[in-house]
Amino acid sequence: MKFLYSDTQDYVDPEYNFIEDRNVAGRKRYWDDMYAHEMMNPAPYDGLLVSMSAIRAADGVAKSKVRYTTAEEQRFLRDGARKFLRYGGPRFAKSMLMGDCGAFAYVEHEYPAFKPEEVVEFYDEAGFTHGVSPDHIIFDCDLSNPPSSVMPAATLKRYEITLQNAEKFLTLVEKEDFPFEPMGAVQGWSPQSMAASAKKLEKMGYRYLAIGGLVPLKVDAIHEVLKHLRSAIAPETNIHLLGFAKADHIHQFLDYGITSFDSTSPLIKAFKDQKSNYFLPKSGGGIDYYAAIRIPQSIENTRLVRGIKKGLFNPELLMKKEKIALATVRSLDAGTASGDAALHAVMDYHQFLLRGEVLDQATLEKELNKTELLVSRTIKDMPWKHCECDICRKVGVEVIIFRSSNRNKRRGFHNLHVYHEHVQKTLSKQK
Repeated sequence: MKFLYSDTQDYVDPEYNFIEDRNVAGRKRYWDDMYAHEMMNPAPYDGLLVSMSAIRAADGVAKSKVRYTTAEEQRFLRDGARKFLRYGGPRFAKSMLMGDCGAFAYVEHEYPAFKPEEVVEFYDEAGFTHGVSPDHIIFDCDLSNPPSSVMPAATLKRYEITLQNAEKFLTLVEKEDFPFEPMGAVQGWSPQSMAASAKKLEKMGYRYLAIGGLVPLKVDAIHEVLKHLRSAIAPETNIHLLGFAKADHIHQFLDYGITSFDSTSPLIKAFKDQKSNYFLPKSGGGIDYYAAIRIPQSIENTRLVRGIKKGLFNPELLMKKEKIALATVRSLDAGTASGDAALHAVMDYHQFLLRGEVLDQATLEKELNKTELLVSRTIKDMPWKHCECDICRKVGVEVIIFRSSNRNKRRGFHNLHVYHEHVQKTLSKQK
């Protein structure tokens, strides 16, 4: 089972100055930066997934989250995905490079933003090893398996569009003998309808299926989907889980013969999770989670700046407490400050993040206590000292400090590494 990471242009300045919080002088975005697979050996994933909608603006889709400039798109197609992503050479020769249409970008529209002809051409030009047929997301998954006769017309339309696109897509691939492996996108409103879709795709000629619509589903629902799918298709037919948001539970799905899955969850948790920002392998197997130590930039953090503008905070006092928090945490790492001193300094600064929200005293104390419990565990255990990954060895305590993109993304890279090793260990136990 291969773990793929979805490209979101996540790269960092390898020479970033953490003490002064600035990029290296003359740094050029992308050209001087490094992806996770460049900074870490082994690479923290088995392949990359790239969404067409992240590169090319979809016609008529105002909310399309295009991450690439026009020049970057042109270079991506001219040079090929491997060269652009610096994911080529002997080291990554056998790694998957998978393309999909990025259906989330046009989920609110009646029809997919990209036609099969466009998608096939895009996959071919970029040099992907695998490409998913253009689908139309169905978010509803009714475990009672209602028949099509009671389903809304719009849902049935999305179901048929996905199948029609898959058939046309496969015809185009086979006609032109494109070098990438076609993957049929599975959508449906229930486990049974998704299984029926998978069976139809298999009959078309697909030998690799990409299961969509899983993002909002709970673990039990995903189990039901996969049970029905596997009972409907041949054991040798490969399965990919698109946007598998339940990455923490991957060990529960080993019996379904999953060939690959993609997830951004380990990196996203570094940024957005309230208490599980830093991954660490458990001695007995599995993953432990720690809260990052939040020391935001006093004159850049939105909440703090808002408090300054309202006259709630003195900017000089904020900057002073910020410096003390950073210095004390670094001293803790060096063994010259106690855990109690570090915790006090961090919480003394952290309180301002909450005071800016104009909380009543009772709520303020409750929130501060919750944060203190999380941070005290991180400070006590110092998990970054127990990790030998390339990120933690190089930047040390900076990886656990929640502050600026260069730190947070590095912590995300670390999480990808820990998660990738977790997947590999889980698979080895199965054997």
